Amino acid sequence: MHVTIVGAGLGGLTLARVLHVHGIPADVYEAEASPEARLQGGMLDIHDYNGQLAVEAAELVAEFRGLVLEGRQSMRILDRAGTLLFEKTDDGTGGRPEVLRADLRRMLLDALPAGTVHWGHKATAARTLPDGRHEVTFAGGHTVGTDLLVGADGAWSKVRPLLTGAVPEYEGTAFVETYLYDADTRHPATAKAVGGGSMAANGGTPDEAINAHRENGDTLHAYVALTRPLDWFAAVDFTDPAAAAARIAAEFDGWAPELTALITDADTAPVLRLHHSLPIGLRWDRVPGVTLVGDAAHLAAPNGEGANLAMLDGAELGQALAGHPGDVEAALAQYEEAMFTRSANPVDEAVLLESLFGDGEVPQALFDLVHGREQTS
Repeated sequence: MHVTIVGAGLGGLTLARVLHVHGIPADVYEAEASPEARLQGGMLDIHDYNGQLAVEAAELVAEFRGLVLEGRQSMRILDRAGTLLFEKTDDGTGGRPEVLRADLRRMLLDALPAGTVHWGHKATAARTLPDGRHEVTFAGGHTVGTDLLVGADGAWSKVRPLLTGAVPEYEGTAFVETYLYDADTRHPATAKAVGGGSMAANGGTPDEAINAHRENGDTLHAYVALTRPLDWFAAVDFTDPAAAAARIAAEFDGWAPELTALITDADTAPVLRLHHSLPIGLRWDRVPGVTLVGDAAHLAAPNGEGANLAMLDGAELGQALAGHPGDVEAALAQYEEAMFTRSANPVDEAVLLESLFGDGEVPQALFDLVHGREQTS
């Protein structure tokens, strides 16, 4: 068996690693030119009920533990005036340790044989060949044929059309991302508001929220959440960073300056992240020799589960293939049925909040913030 994986995100790399653990070769094709070609996003909380199970399957628990940023499971809830509504400290017992996405990806890359990932291969199309195999075409015209193809290529997957005609639709929400560097010395009030882990604030509705994480040292990564139609965002000129920041900040008029500083005083240009999703419960009929993992299969608006589910998909697919030697279709059917069931039953908001804050009464203010609490996990 040889597996061809399109996409070197967390799902595709976890699959490649678990396959390697079981002695099954794989090739991963990635559009980016190198591991350092772009920023890989911010903090991820890796959950003990999905993402950490994938880490265990990949036999990388010790390496993962070495990436965890201590204290980052603490959280603060503020109102628009900067008043503290709720605070949870990180006592080291939580089940959602925080790591940087780039570090997690590097851990997986370092655990693969040299040459596993083929960089600079942007997939443009995939098709089924007359003999039942599949072929991927890359920018520039290069093609690769394979008996077993896995689409780990995200929201706009080029492999997905082999299985379903479903396409992502805009959710009506977006994040605008910014960074503040050296915040403890240059922006002490904002650093205090964010605290040692994450912070979420809204103005009484989920339509506007300002969320932030403390990353390494005193770097603050903000996710400004807005519920607006597409044409509203289209009217914002993100090619002019100062104008875009001013336009976004105008939606938070009257908010505490230590909160709006995450927009107005940012050290980076604001980056728009529109939220799209596939239909909940999306399924497809079994197509021999091809399947999907992660966002390619079950894209959803950010809720803290995306990266975790992608990794679990990759791990379970790798384990299924290892557990059915000589019967790829049985492995794919087993994997897809479990994945379909999981994606049709997303984590309930109340359950999510309990997992974040533990047993007992969850402050009502949190229910207004849950849609904007997580970033691109």
